[in-house]
Amino acid sequence: MKLLRITLLLLLMTCSVALPGQNSDSGNEFSEIPEDFVIGLEDTLAVSVWREPELSVKEVMVRPDGKISLPLIGDVVASGLTTKQLQESVTEKYTEYVSNPTVSVVILRIASLTVTVQGQVAKPGVYYLGSPMTVLELLARAGGLREYADEKDIAIIRKEGKKKFFRFNYKDVSKGKNLQQNITLQNGDIIIVPGG
Repeated sequence: MKLLRITLLLLLMTCSVALPGQNSDSGNEFSEIPEDFVIGLEDTLAVSVWREPELSVKEVMVRPDGKISLPLIGDVVASGLTTKQLQESVTEKYTEYVSNPTVSVVILRIASLTVTVQGQVAKPGVYYLGSPMTVLELLARAGGLREYADEKDIAIIRKEGKKKFFRFNYKDVSKGKNLQQNITLQNGDIIIVPGG
């Protein structure tokens, strides 16, 4: 009975955690994003030019070529820049047409950071990683393990330089043991849940 309570508590904690403004349908929306966050492909931005509504764009997605299109100035590189760097770039381009433009750039949705979960989970696929997320949280987001999943031998593959492999024992972590296995995931991580 105690084990059941702990397991339910862990599942509730991981399933119901939502950041302010987060949209679970399409990427992650946040009211606060670190200043050093680097814009990536498929992130959605809002670009506003103060007192120039015809130059403002309420929602624009970073295209596969890393650019966004803005009125009057056309294509601007966004991928690989922080919001401040993009703001400076857009401001510089608009100075040709507007006297002292005041530009703001806001990230509406983060879709450039992803992790993949495959194998014996209810909903395998690619998941957005807009905020720190652990293996247990991702498994909960993926609908949990299927009946024949090997709970003791889940693999995490990390592709940074040389491939790194981590093991995750769901049974141990759900019992509060070996919690160091419940690592924070990084962009590009792949979680494989084998069959038992």
